[in-house]
Amino acid sequence: MSNASSRPRVLVIAEAANPEWVSVPLVGWSMARALGEVADVHLVTQIRNRDAILRAGLVEGQDFTVIDSEAIARPLWKLGNVLGGGKGKGWTISTAVAVVSYPYFEHLIWKAFGDAIEAGEYDIVHRVTPLSPITVSPIAAKCAAAGVPFVMGPLNGGVPWPKGFEDVRKAEGEWLSRFRGVRKLFPGRRRMLKATRAILAGSRQAVREVPRAFADRAVWLPENAIDTARFNRIAPQKIDGSLRACFIGRLVPCKGVDMLIEAAAPVLAAGSLRLDIVGDGPERGKIEALVDRFDLRSSVTFHGMVDHRRVQDLVVGSNVLTFPSIRDFGGGVVLEAMALGVVPIVVDYAGPGELVVPGTGYKIPISSRDQIIADLRRQLEEIVADPGALPAMGARARSHVQANYTWSAKARQVREVYDWVLGRRADRPDFAATQAVAAISPTGS
Repeated sequence: MSNASSRPRVLVIAEAANPEWVSVPLVGWSMARALGEVADVHLVTQIRNRDAILRAGLVEGQDFTVIDSEAIARPLWKLGNVLGGGKGKGWTISTAVAVVSYPYFEHLIWKAFGDAIEAGEYDIVHRVTPLSPITVSPIAAKCAAAGVPFVMGPLNGGVPWPKGFEDVRKAEGEWLSRFRGVRKLFPGRRRMLKATRAILAGSRQAVREVPRAFADRAVWLPENAIDTARFNRIAPQKIDGSLRACFIGRLVPCKGVDMLIEAAAPVLAAGSLRLDIVGDGPERGKIEALVDRFDLRSSVTFHGMVDHRRVQDLVVGSNVLTFPSIRDFGGGVVLEAMALGVVPIVVDYAGPGELVVPGTGYKIPISSRDQIIADLRRQLEEIVADPGALPAMGARARSHVQANYTWSAKARQVREVYDWVLGRRADRPDFAATQAVAAISPTGS
């Protein structure tokens, strides 16, 4: 490269990258597109994403290349879905099975791009997805041999199940999570880590999962960010009269919506709070039965699945996001709410707890089910009794997201990592230390 200001040429590998889907595929797509602001990017993705990417306006061959690994990927995906119980459960099992097919995907990538990488046509190869830390990338060692830095991540996952929720683990079909330590023995994992120049870790747990020998390559960088074109409204934070709360997410056991209903029952029954539930899943019947048991139908609305582009239209009328998930890796919906100026209330465990800094929301300590319900109930009752802090907290939450969690901000952070691995800066970026921290609200936590 000629100088420190020139744009690096980056081959971005994102097996899951789709502008029309949510979760990991949307992260892969959004990251790849944002990186185009700071680097010359060519995206490599799975063939199932081709049509959506073409509809988004990219030119195949020029902007992106698709790899067809379906002969192996599809049967294994179906197997993982069966072993996990289907219906959105068994995430660990589905991920573990998908890991088996991924090396074939990278084998095909090397066949297509190996010569170009070895010829120095790319300055960096960056695997954005899979986000799973157990997925082995054989291409890392090949890049190292060619003298091309390999960057991986953000990686996330591996969050231990909190104690006291064995029943939820069983309900989620997560029996394989008992064997988390086995992933350290995956063939090729250590070789991959040794060949990787930077490991972007999406959570502090993911940082801790990096073996000590490679800890100096880990950079804390949460994977989620906000599309400002989709989340561009501001919650009015009306605090006179009844307040509004919302929940956004899959209705599965680990999300804790049953705990939310029990905790909020007194203020919902009194009419001082209304709750909108955005999402669907196998727990919906159970949650609706709980709402009926407490006679809360007049205060709770089930919206079912809502197109991601319409979520903000429902959420922007809320004062608070109630998100008592006990095991969430990323917590993208927390950022979405904060971007609108909606104040989050989260269980302080894993991803969501890291996104909510002092003065931008409320954090309920991880503990037993009964204690979480009691703490959440107390917090909701305090907010309903004195909602005066909400407008300022909502504004701080929105400012925090604008400063640190837009996709453009994320791309600038990754560019700092690129400059580091290319030798353009001496120090490893430390976003946990430099991230803007909101002023502490006397009523926040």
